[in-house]
Amino acid sequence: MHLQDKIHRTRWEKEKWNSDHGDVLNVFQTPHGRIAILICYDIEFPELARRAAEEGAEIVFVPSCTDDRQGFLRVRYCCHARAIENQIYVAMTSTVGNLPVAGLRLHYGQASIITPSDFHFARDGIAAEGVINEEQIVVADVDLALLHENRLKGTTIPLLDKRHEFYSNRPVIVVAD
Repeated sequence: MHLQDKIHRTRWEKEKWNSDHGDVLNVFQTPHGRIAILICYDIEFPELARRAAEEGAEIVFVPSCTDDRQGFLRVRYCCHARAIENQIYVAMTSTVGNLPVAGLRLHYGQASIITPSDFHFARDGIAAEGVINEEQIVVADVDLALLHENRLKGTTIPLLDKRHEFYSNRPVIVVAD
């Protein structure tokens, strides 16, 4: 069994729950490919998913807990963006319903398996998705060979096209009117 701590805490988690944060991003080698886990808010930081992809992650799992549609969509749209930017599969899970705990509201969510948006993958970049706010399991075949081929020969190849030298200590010029 392995463990991945949440790297970035939300304001609520810091102020109200006084929770701690993790300092290590793990990429796990499994019999089914290399995976990483980005917990909820962590998917909103593009650098984390990029680091995982650069270390060979093929599937990123995103367990999430959001209170409302806006929070859910923020996480969901970031999952799509990370799948495209890093040519990875993203499996998003969500809490739904409510827990009988004081201070917790109703949760809003939907399970989904998201693909890169390219010709050989699922239409709209969605391999499978559940019904909003229903507890269920979604299943889809993920083709890791296709993923690797797409990373080399896809319509766009962001992992190869990234100009690493541009991002290291290069000044940014702010141009005023």
